[in-house]
Amino acid sequence: MSTSPEYATFHFHALHHADQPLLLPNAWDVISAVALAGAGYAAVGTTSLGVAAAHGYPDGRGLAEARDATMALALRLNGRLACPYTIDVEGGFGGDAGQVGDLAAELAEAGAAGLNLEDGLPGGEGLQDPVRQAESLRAVKERAPGLFLNARIDTHWLADSPPPLSVTLERAETYLAAGADGIFVPGVIADEDVSVLVAEIPAPVNILFAPGRHTVSRLADLGVRRISTGSLLFRTALQATLTAADAIRTGRQGSTGAAGAGGEVLGYEEVQRLVGEE
Repeated sequence: MSTSPEYATFHFHALHHADQPLLLPNAWDVISAVALAGAGYAAVGTTSLGVAAAHGYPDGRGLAEARDATMALALRLNGRLACPYTIDVEGGFGGDAGQVGDLAAELAEAGAAGLNLEDGLPGGEGLQDPVRQAESLRAVKERAPGLFLNARIDTHWLADSPPPLSVTLERAETYLAAGADGIFVPGVIADEDVSVLVAEIPAPVNILFAPGRHTVSRLADLGVRRISTGSLLFRTALQATLTAADAIRTGRQGSTGAAGAGGEVLGYEEVQRLVGEE
């Protein structure tokens, strides 16, 4: 970025209080982040699934290898984007509060403007105790006070029978008291549930975009301040790869062909330009 890290974090905070919600596309490597930033998005996030899977690891297991891959990506993005970037760190990769605080300090040093910290336990083994999660949140704000700390609440994520919204709201209150700047509740779909979260949480509410169920304009009308794509772009890109390869193999290279459903492919020279090659 041509601007200072301090300005990037200030700008990223401000984007959560603008007239329109922040539409945050989530990248999984340098080229996807550079391409999204170059397409004009106001900020870029990372997807923990995409980063872990791209390196051959499962998501949400708190693996040291996933932490290393995430940190390496954050470092490589420093100075490469024309917009702020925020990093998804799962639940802190299995670290205690002090280690999560250290991670936040490293990310701030790497130029990140924010981080996303979830309260789901590694391997989908339920939820972190909210008091313990609050300790990690406080550690983040102590070590990296400028970062936009997005506290993810997993009460509705991958849950067949989510608890009442009151449980989510209780966690949100605890996390905000610990210093969180925003609240992210993935898995909430219904308009009425989104409306309750927005009305009851005195901070920017982040919703995970659900294709076929959400529109940006409708979420904006409901008062959502941040809309994340999560792993959607990564999974879409992977499916497009399979579709293109299959089209080549079967000879079905018409309007969909090797280019996938959109019929367009970035040229070799364009990719080289995006990564900075002359």
